[in-house]
Amino acid sequence: MPHQSLQGKIAIVTGASKGIGRVISQVFAREGASVICAARSRDLVEETAHLVTAAGGRAIAVACDVSLEDDVRRLVAEAVEAFGAITTLVNNAGDGGPTKPVQDYTMEDWRYTIDSCLTSSYLCARFVVPEMIKAGGGAIVNISSTAGRRGLAYRIGYCSAKAGQVGMTYGLALELAPHNIRVNAIAPGAVEGDRIDRVIAGQAAVRHTTPEAVRESFVSRSPLKRMVTAEDIAAAALFLCSDAARNISGQCLPVNAGEPAG
Repeated sequence: MPHQSLQGKIAIVTGASKGIGRVISQVFAREGASVICAARSRDLVEETAHLVTAAGGRAIAVACDVSLEDDVRRLVAEAVEAFGAITTLVNNAGDGGPTKPVQDYTMEDWRYTIDSCLTSSYLCARFVVPEMIKAGGGAIVNISSTAGRRGLAYRIGYCSAKAGQVGMTYGLALELAPHNIRVNAIAPGAVEGDRIDRVIAGQAAVRHTTPEAVRESFVSRSPLKRMVTAEDIAAAALFLCSDAARNISGQCLPVNAGEPAG
């Protein structure tokens, strides 16, 4: 039976400066992967790489903006220079963008959110896939969102970008199967942490209610009556990138405490 291990894998994790990306980087390294931690903030992404290496793992930090073509090209080149190949990609980078009514959602808001969440995933796939083909195969996981499947009011850019990641997953899974490259997505529900706190504050402001009421609305629609954690998302990513998931591709896995995903 294949093991849920990443021994010998070489993984790029984007958005690795904190939250889900930091935890995925740590879990992947603990399970044997060499990790390229990528994020815009040099100080924070270097801190992630230090946490990995201090725990005995292998990691480098690359400060870059994965919504920019030249930065992604450099990221891939540095990964190959450091570890010789790339077998695994987790497209986790992305800013949620503003919480506001669509009539107030500017073109700048739209472009920023789409580029941050969706264009970044496309660019990373574009430049990583040739390296995976050279390596004889690989695994890509796109961190989408339940909001990309069932929607969320006042978050039009984020919902659109995350739905786009799911569509990209389905298309790439078909295209890349002949190269032994599996492509899947994870659709987290509300994830405990700073980001959901900002979303809750934004929703409370636009709905003219309290943060406590908004938080309760997120929790109450989950049958398990709780939010999920970054560790839950990292566990799902570990499985999907491991040989234990060798026959799983073109899927979107909800990790949302039982909330209907739409």
